[in-house]
Amino acid sequence: MAGRARAVLLTFGVILGIFLVFFTAVLALLGYLEGGEILSFPGERVALVEVEGIILDADDVVRQLKEHLENSAVKAVVIRINSPGGVVAPTQEIYDALGRLRDEGKPVVASLGSVAASGGYYIASAADQIVANPGTLTGSIGVIMQLTNLEGLLKKVGLRYEIVKSGKYKDIGSFSRPMTNEERAILQSLMDDVHDQFVEAVANGRGLDRTVVLSLADGRIFSGRQAKELNLVDELGGREEAIQAAASLAGITGKPKLLFPRRRFSITDWVQERFGGRSFLFPASLPPFKTPLYLMD
Repeated sequence: MAGRARAVLLTFGVILGIFLVFFTAVLALLGYLEGGEILSFPGERVALVEVEGIILDADDVVRQLKEHLENSAVKAVVIRINSPGGVVAPTQEIYDALGRLRDEGKPVVASLGSVAASGGYYIASAADQIVANPGTLTGSIGVIMQLTNLEGLLKKVGLRYEIVKSGKYKDIGSFSRPMTNEERAILQSLMDDVHDQFVEAVANGRGLDRTVVLSLADGRIFSGRQAKELNLVDELGGREEAIQAAASLAGITGKPKLLFPRRRFSITDWVQERFGGRSFLFPASLPPFKTPLYLMD
């Protein structure tokens, strides 16, 4: 009887040990994927980085660019842009990160997808070369801030918005009252300054005269073919042409080996997807009170 008990305990211990080893391995794998680290591969490579959708945050893209900067196997980078633009500061962070790659002698080629307008083009202008499809929508060099005036609606429903503030302009852009001439002048000055930064970035990145960029910086969009005629784009083509151009700039002969962006596994994203996008563990963020500046088409 005692021998049988020992056998049962031994079997249970073996099963528990196997389970613990498996569980530890799974946790380690999830942690690795969550971290999104990139393995180094032998041989010269062209790395592909993607900018998709509205640009609200630059952390992931900047992280990838930093890893490629430090990876000696990566000789050039293709940044694939399919974006109508986004918030100013993250756009500028990506622009600066691309500039650091170029400063270290790693060529950057921008590949424009369906749309690479406003902030999307801002990023592209940091590249050594820009390759766009003939039908790509690009350009839209401009800045926009959209504010809503709900004063009429609030009066209709009998609501009044009370504000206590410490400074004259602390509630600038309030939706509960019309904007004053002074406030409009302040915001217009802000828009003009950020627009000037946009024009300067394009002029520097593309090697164009500032007056030339100013003549195109009225917010209009261009097709890829029109943009090429205006020297906003270097070549017409798709992603493959951009990859080949990057390899050529880096001195890579033959068909270049690619380092694709590895999809990061996020436990947070998985939980949100499984439970309808919201959960008590990961509540939705509250929108900021101040309206951000957008570089958007």
